[in-house]
Amino acid sequence: MGVPLAGAFLMGAGSVGLVYVHLLTFDYLRSMGYSNVEVISHRVFEAVPPLRYLLYTPTYLSLHHREKDSNFCLFMPLFDLLGGTLNSKSWELQKEIYQGKNDGVPEFVFLAHVVDIMSSMHVPFVLRSISSVPFENRLILLPFWPVALVYMLLMWCCSKTFLVSFYYLRGRLHQTWSVPRHGFQYFIPAAKEGINRQIELAILRADRMGVKVLSLAALNKNEALNGGGILFVDKHPDLRVRVVHGNTLTAAVILNEIPSNTKEVFLTGATSKLGRAIALYLCRKRIRVIMLTMSSERFLKIQREAPAEFQQYLVQVTKYQAAQNCKVSPAFSHPIADQSVVLYRPCMMMCYMMVTLGVQTWLVGKWLSPREQRWAPPGTHFHQFVVPPIIGFRRDCTYGKLAAMRLPKDVQGLGSCEYTMERGVVHACHAGGVVHFLEGWQHHEVGALDVDRIDVVWKAALKHGLTPV
Repeated sequence: MGVPLAGAFLMGAGSVGLVYVHLLTFDYLRSMGYSNVEVISHRVFEAVPPLRYLLYTPTYLSLHHREKDSNFCLFMPLFDLLGGTLNSKSWELQKEIYQGKNDGVPEFVFLAHVVDIMSSMHVPFVLRSISSVPFENRLILLPFWPVALVYMLLMWCCSKTFLVSFYYLRGRLHQTWSVPRHGFQYFIPAAKEGINRQIELAILRADRMGVKVLSLAALNKNEALNGGGILFVDKHPDLRVRVVHGNTLTAAVILNEIPSNTKEVFLTGATSKLGRAIALYLCRKRIRVIMLTMSSERFLKIQREAPAEFQQYLVQVTKYQAAQNCKVSPAFSHPIADQSVVLYRPCMMMCYMMVTLGVQTWLVGKWLSPREQRWAPPGTHFHQFVVPPIIGFRRDCTYGKLAAMRLPKDVQGLGSCEYTMERGVVHACHAGGVVHFLEGWQHHEVGALDVDRIDVVWKAALKHGLTPV
């Protein structure tokens, strides 16, 4: 470590500044070597071969610990070369690890995306302690916001899908990968092609690796983006990996949250994939669905899909004001009504109001502004399947979280939380992919939802130990 400094001073070029720079550089390189993360691409060493003898890597150090007879230097591999103790496998192994060939092959992959700049820091490789609890905006993250913004721009320019976290379920490796795009970018028309290319490359990579099921997160399966995944399945008909949007289980979770005595619901986002499936399912149960949509053509198309005797239960409206005439459930059947004695006083008041006034059910598949929310009567409960979730402005209403399920109890290695969910809880589309994998289903789940499979998928989820939150 001291040889470069000694040489500089002997040549009359030493200084106090050089000492500090040398010590900091040495310590940084040593820390990088012990980080167990391959930061430097193998392409850098291939482009500039002499760098192999100036920079050492985690792989270089791991070979020293594994074989114990080579790679002794903590600074420059050059000295191992001069001393004849350089391990010849160092660079090939580093290349394999950087390319992911040395990792265990996952059998299930959840392909996520970044929501916003603040949540981009909610990952294990940035701040592990913060990622281990549900995400929320924290003051401690604000100083890092400019750094995260720079990384967002860098990822937009030059990046590819990367590994975020992993866990084991019944001995099988499950991984979460992320498309390096933030939520707002999905709504920029010019970014559409690039995002689809990122998703397509991730699917093809998973196919090459031998992944069995790949599940798409909310915006990665957007209808306007790729038709709920149909684009990739049609383009690559020989895929071995099953592409799944997981919306069937999402619909099942939402439907099973609706109180059993509900007679009428108000539905926004009514002509989306989920909105359509929910409307068709509920009308078969003789529940009146007031569907908010400006498109009579889309509404009539969905209405015609329902059996003739149930079509009368689907009603189109074009204004939020129509929700004021929506019927409420005659009695509130949620557990909160039976547990009001143990709640704090504000919650007791809310509970009393819900029981006496009844509850109006809103199924929200389109983001609601404060002005739009004000049309909901007091006591309304908002069930949500919109990303990002709506903000709760009404104190006289209740807001459900995004559809989610708790993974089975035998899950192992879960060290981080999925967005705002507590540890062990995942979004329903993630859980839908898990069920698809555990059941060994061989079909792609893309495009429109098959309403007849909602109950099938729900029962399969419960059978495998997934539980509603």
